[in-house]
Amino acid sequence: MALASALAIGLLISAPGTSHGAGPRDVAGTRHAAGTHHLASEPGSPRTVSTGWSVPWGLSWLPDGSALLTERDAFKVYTLTLDGTKRQVGEVPNVVTTSGEGGLLSIAVSPSWNADHYVYVMHTAAEGNRIARMTFDGSALADYKVVVDGIRKNTYHNGGRIKFGPDGYLYATTGDARTPDLAQDRTSLNGKILRMTPEGKPAPGNPFHSLVYSYGHRNPQGITWDAQGRLWEGELGDQTYDELNLIEPGKNYGWPRCEGSCSTSGMTDPKRQWPVAEASPSAVAYADGAIYMAALRGERLWRIPVDGASAGTPKAYYAHTYGRLRTVESVPGTKSLWLTTTNADNSGEGEPGSDRVFQIDLT
Repeated sequence: MALASALAIGLLISAPGTSHGAGPRDVAGTRHAAGTHHLASEPGSPRTVSTGWSVPWGLSWLPDGSALLTERDAFKVYTLTLDGTKRQVGEVPNVVTTSGEGGLLSIAVSPSWNADHYVYVMHTAAEGNRIARMTFDGSALADYKVVVDGIRKNTYHNGGRIKFGPDGYLYATTGDARTPDLAQDRTSLNGKILRMTPEGKPAPGNPFHSLVYSYGHRNPQGITWDAQGRLWEGELGDQTYDELNLIEPGKNYGWPRCEGSCSTSGMTDPKRQWPVAEASPSAVAYADGAIYMAALRGERLWRIPVDGASAGTPKAYYAHTYGRLRTVESVPGTKSLWLTTTNADNSGEGEPGSDRVFQIDLT
């Protein structure tokens, strides 16, 4: 498999300070990871690509360079081009809201889309959370089919991010559905990172011969891969710490026994951790040597340089400038990011239609 196993390293704890305004600020109280190199690029000023959105949650790129985006509470899917042309292409059936964090969550375009025209969605349904496959012919969604169900739902802690990895398999993050003990139960699909074939079956090489790839997660909403194929994950904590984790197959990431780093045998510590008021992360993306992490409650974009299995000093951008930041993705073939707000969700202060999609060039 393409994911490299990382060497165990000592705990790297961040205690980031607060930065205000649109400019970057070094984070206080952190240490550089051994071997982390300085990045030449910095995120520039966000440029608005599109307005008029209500809780844009999922984003996945099509081969033609446009993106598919979901709206969580409206259950709708749109295409959005680099020049800002927006078009609704469908509505996903069988989606229900939880009046909290559930609904139509993320979307993932098949790596073989030119041949199969498949796209995958993760959403809340009447009986729980599920992953479904649809066809998209470039104009409209059709042919809804469930590939994974049996993931418990709750008003909160639904996880919800799906992405295809460099190995060609589909990964999904699931929350603990506010039942923390599920995260330690390897027979449950909750509180996990799942890895599956495009048909929803356990991928070859999974550590427990099931869909479960890693466990002990509270509410993970972000996954990405670095240039060496290592899997990184952003996770919402409870009252104390949010986490950036380097994910390895079969590892236990501690929840609910640990929140952040701990000394409990068998638990895997995060590479970085933040006070929840400064993060509450949703999506993460890798670009130009760094992980970018969108923060909801923290209302900022974090950049964490990575070098091998080491995570360097985090740096905050745009703090309290654009509100709640939900999804960040690298734009294929460029040194830039797309970033979405979700100020129109039930934790934000925005009206319906107040959310935006930005482009950020790394310069």
